[in-house]
Amino acid sequence: MDKSHLQQLVTIAGEKSILTAKSDILCYSYDSSLESQLQQYLPSAVFIPDKAEAIPPVMSFCHQHAIPVIPRGAGTGQAGGAVAKYGGLIIDLSRLNRIIEIDTDNLQVIVEPGVVHADLNQALAPLGFSFPPDPGSTKMATIAGMISYNASGMRAMKYGTTREYVLGLDVVLSDGREIRTGGVACRSLKTVSGYDLTKLFVGAEGTLGIITRARLKIMPLPEKKGIAIAAFNQLGDAGRAVVEVFRNKIVPSAIEILDKSAIKAACLYKPSIKLPTDVAAVLFFEVDGPAAAVSYQAQRVAEICAPIAAHVEWTDAPEQVKVLWEARGVVGAASGRVRPGATRVYIGEDICVPITNVGAALEGIQRIGEKYDTIIVTYGHVADGNFHSAPVIDLESEEEIRRVRLVANEIHELALMLNGTVTGEHGVGLVRDQYMEREHGAALEVMRTIKNALDPKNILNPGKMALGGR
Repeated sequence: MDKSHLQQLVTIAGEKSILTAKSDILCYSYDSSLESQLQQYLPSAVFIPDKAEAIPPVMSFCHQHAIPVIPRGAGTGQAGGAVAKYGGLIIDLSRLNRIIEIDTDNLQVIVEPGVVHADLNQALAPLGFSFPPDPGSTKMATIAGMISYNASGMRAMKYGTTREYVLGLDVVLSDGREIRTGGVACRSLKTVSGYDLTKLFVGAEGTLGIITRARLKIMPLPEKKGIAIAAFNQLGDAGRAVVEVFRNKIVPSAIEILDKSAIKAACLYKPSIKLPTDVAAVLFFEVDGPAAAVSYQAQRVAEICAPIAAHVEWTDAPEQVKVLWEARGVVGAASGRVRPGATRVYIGEDICVPITNVGAALEGIQRIGEKYDTIIVTYGHVADGNFHSAPVIDLESEEEIRRVRLVANEIHELALMLNGTVTGEHGVGLVRDQYMEREHGAALEVMRTIKNALDPKNILNPGKMALGGR
């Protein structure tokens, strides 16, 4: 983008909405990925609209001049998806953060793209409702970011991923045209009318359009929650216990795992957390629903796990549930504690495998860590086979950075070998595009055809998802 383009953009968007100072655009040169910490991806400018109507003329200008455009929410992505690989204009949607309408009678809300997940649920809770997808970054993640990466989190097994809750979208296309998917005036909870364009934009990582409004399904909050905790001497036993719980017709709202290193990290972070430290893994089973059903299910899960586990306990007392969940809640932030002076990095961190291969995946990750002499803290949403493998390294060491890249590649290869996927919830971005052809085969070419049809000049988030560069 040259000076003439920037001057014209300022005229179109308004001087207060365009950032060009080096100190400003540096803040948009990275996300949470290790890749964007190692290499700087500077945009030419940043556009921060204060209303959705400001976006179409900017998109039309960028389309006319073939300027790359990268939509961005809170920048919490871990795959380099919201950085400007080829420069251009970043559109920061965080100012578009209004909850436009809450319609509990029809189980839906209408929101702007920059609404933060926790803020939406805070508004819904007093009304007895929630937006169930629950990413760990709830206090930062924006709704459009969640939609663009089909975010999920702890409760995806029972409640599904973000995709299942998106009823309709307002989208600005690459040439500035505006469309509404899911029906122009539709308020129903389902439709089979026409192609499902709504779902086309879910998980598209900003490569097909700019989301400016979302109509989302909401659900009543459960009456009560309970929890059962089981500790295992073998990683494979933990995987076997998950299968046994489902086989006995129990569907927990969440099943989370902490391996030995994750248990250590949680206990170092908060010594008051009481978890067994002499085991290979701990499983947290959360159940929810009517009070009587919760007590039954929590107790039943404990009974099912008892023959396999070294230790089990359960409770449906709200305060105890809160205390026990705390150990799972802190582990992400605590991962770096297992090695003083080192840092947890986001690379190769969210593979997903079939439930029957959970044990093999956990053992495989452990072997990879030993092979490359790298500590890997593993925890995650074992109910749907989705793990967070958190390497902990010295960021000042080029040798450790070299090794952790090999670690990430072997973890991705392990996921594909076990009939899984290289990313269960953080997306492809620019760090996993080398696996797209192997994972999707001929379907990748169909994705490129769709991309070309909606964005023939390839200006929307170019260089991501193996859809083509500049």
